[in-house]
Amino acid sequence: MPTRWPEPDMRQIAYPFDIETCPSPAYVVDDALLRRNLELLRQTQVESGARILLALKGFAMWDTFPLVRQYLVGTTASGQDEARLGAETFGGEVHCYSPAFSEAEMAVVLQYADHLSFNSPAQWQRFRERVAQAPRRVSCGLRVNPEYSEGKVALYDPCAPGSRLGTRAVDLDGVDLAGLEGLHFHTLCEQNSDALEHTLAAFEERFGRHLAGRRWVNFGGGHHITREDYDVERLVRVIRDFKARHPHLEVYLEPGEAIALNTGYLVCSVLDIVENDGPIAILDTSATAHMPDVLEMPYRPEIIGAGEPGEKAHTYRLGGLTCLAGDVVGEYSFDAPLAIGDRLVFTDMAHYTMVKTTTFNGMRLPSICRIDEASREVRTVKHFGYEDYRERLS
Repeated sequence: MPTRWPEPDMRQIAYPFDIETCPSPAYVVDDALLRRNLELLRQTQVESGARILLALKGFAMWDTFPLVRQYLVGTTASGQDEARLGAETFGGEVHCYSPAFSEAEMAVVLQYADHLSFNSPAQWQRFRERVAQAPRRVSCGLRVNPEYSEGKVALYDPCAPGSRLGTRAVDLDGVDLAGLEGLHFHTLCEQNSDALEHTLAAFEERFGRHLAGRRWVNFGGGHHITREDYDVERLVRVIRDFKARHPHLEVYLEPGEAIALNTGYLVCSVLDIVENDGPIAILDTSATAHMPDVLEMPYRPEIIGAGEPGEKAHTYRLGGLTCLAGDVVGEYSFDAPLAIGDRLVFTDMAHYTMVKTTTFNGMRLPSICRIDEASREVRTVKHFGYEDYRERLS
């Protein structure tokens, strides 16, 4: 079975890099932690026989791709630009899915995608001749809706009633699937392998009759494989059993979060401290602009050296720089009072951060940095300035 590593308690350890050598704010990805995840994912591929793709919607820091592509077979994209990025900076297989493609986007996607999943039979029928005439071979599939999900957050449940994502089994009655080589489902969000096992049972019950003559099945993303409590042994068994039942099918997984889980940080600084029913520290970052899942999920990220409210001697509410009244990360306690200029380090800030940032209020995006595996030195990969904001708007 793949080797597991315990997750460190980030509230109790010293800073794992020199926080004064990087800009503020900045996303900082640790190459050593990234490689640790990738080693586990490679072992999972070997043990299960599945092929694992990097979902660019979760992590697209292409400066790291020379490292990542040593372990994974390719990328999966949500449209033309991600498909091009995967082809040009990662290589390997390029998979692409979108709820709907336009004519113009399809012309671009067909230049880069090796696998293409359509959301509906109508989209497949609209573009099947276009695909057949493409200068390169593209294997096409259909995203289906197993109508089963164990997700806890409705915003992230693609199988909720009325979902636009994927085709239900009842909507395939009488539909000609000739030419489609694969089926694709995606129902998970930060879940363990038991949820996949239950979902797979629903998928086979509803779509098993469509598996004959297919070449591949994509199990989608949301597999939290690199989380400490994830049952990798069960995942391997589930995939092996599926492949034993359907030996003609290649199995793909496309996690985005598991690749970069617990590999990065967001370094920021305290700009001011105000008082309103308790002290409020204003940071040079933003929940809504720089870590939007804090508000969307919602969740409370950890800070190195900080505790729960009241756990340590000094408790602060941490707020961002935008005009949004709810641009608040949460309440944290510290051993010593915070002072203007102090740096704070949020953990697990590599996935679904850089890819979702905005320049709302004209806020500059955080710089992007990497920590060298051997020297532990911090290198700034990208710095954002006025031109990056200006060029988005006219």
